[in-house]
Amino acid sequence: MATDSLTPTLSLAVVGGGTMGVGIAYVYAVAGWTVWVVEPDDKRSTVMRQTLKDAAAGGLKRGKLTSQQALAASEGVQRVNAIDKLPMGLDLVIESVPERLELKLKVLADLALRAPRLVASNTSSMSIDQLATALPDASRFLGMHFFNPVWSLPMVELIRGKDSSEDSLALAKLWAQSTGKTTITVRDVPGFATSRLDLIASLEAMRMLEDGVASAEDIDHAMVTAYRHPMGPLRLSDIVGLDVRLDIARHLSQALGPRYAPPRLLEDMVAKGHLGQKSGQGFFEWPISR
Repeated sequence: MATDSLTPTLSLAVVGGGTMGVGIAYVYAVAGWTVWVVEPDDKRSTVMRQTLKDAAAGGLKRGKLTSQQALAASEGVQRVNAIDKLPMGLDLVIESVPERLELKLKVLADLALRAPRLVASNTSSMSIDQLATALPDASRFLGMHFFNPVWSLPMVELIRGKDSSEDSLALAKLWAQSTGKTTITVRDVPGFATSRLDLIASLEAMRMLEDGVASAEDIDHAMVTAYRHPMGPLRLSDIVGLDVRLDIARHLSQALGPRYAPPRLLEDMVAKGHLGQKSGQGFFEWPISR
């Protein structure tokens, strides 16, 4: 995590106060940016505010944050309930809404009206070139794919569209690095690099569970101990959100073929509302914050 504030202060808006949006807002607030989050739902906004406070308190306790950084993360993030209430001319705006094309296109078009310097999507699987059609100037648009939990995982995957400019890519890289993260740059291909690698392992783990090969605990234990992954694919899927996993699997199976087809187990769990950590039940049980 970066420890020095930026001078002069740069400004960021994130659209979507869910798991990814709150993480992105947190790391930029800690890095000294002025941060807004667009979240129309009051209940979700309350959860977002508590998550920011809890994360800041934990970072301060572990010595990862200064008291000034903790205050910026817990109290400094400003919430608005609509994009048209954002200031004009922000430096960076990032859409972080669910992986649904029509929703993302609408959000990006509305963000462009606020005349930011750079527009990014936190999509983990959708075509940047397709999303760019919502913008009048695609040269200032690219993908910035963060990883959950954003405050812990030190990488951002930059996805370059066919019209993304060199200047935009350089700014995105610099601004991601301002939060203490490293970056990789990939072409706009289905699943980019990280989603393809991550999803194929997670889907195979689900199929193994579905086939009765081993328990969820043992499948994850094998990946953690035998291959030194920091977390097993089923627990990680719970944290990402099983609905998110399903959306991405459906998209990639259409683009890349049946090896990314979602297992029936995943479809059934999402249909039952078992979405992982955020619902309290997924492949594992999770405590729900009240």
